Amino acid sequence: MLKPGDKAPSFALNDQNNHTVDSNDLLGEGRIVLFFYPKAMTSGCTKESCHFRDLDSEFRAVGARPVGISADSVDRQLKFDSKHSLGFTLLSDPDRRVAGAFGVKRPGPLFNRRATFVIDTDGTVVEAFSSEINMDEHADRALGALQALQERN
Repeated sequence: MLKPGDKAPSFALNDQNNHTVDSNDLLGEGRIVLFFYPKAMTSGCTKESCHFRDLDSEFRAVGARPVGISADSVDRQLKFDSKHSLGFTLLSDPDRRVAGAFGVKRPGPLFNRRATFVIDTDGTVVEAFSSEINMDEHADRALGALQALQERN
């Protein structure tokens, strides 16, 4: 798994609206919190994603936005977004290539690890962590890292 100080790999994937999203374009707009989740529409992933949604104004205040990513299809990502009014980018990584590049891909048919990466505008990983059981920790810890970064600058 990537660690703080590592360069995040560049990628391009389709979002829930079937538009190609390039990571370099995202970073051109500000910091991103890239969170990998195992499977859309499941209870844990819903709780985690809704917590990111609920902290939207706090993320905006520190110049960042969440971006979710899983191996789910574009259609499933759209249903997930629509059902829970998430309002942020959800990326489809069906071959788990990006998950592999970030070090969160599990072998075989197993779902990806639940992990979050705070990435600065230059592509540097500022914070990286994984928790399979505490769904709120991902957004809370990412926001804390971004607030600390903002205070230093």
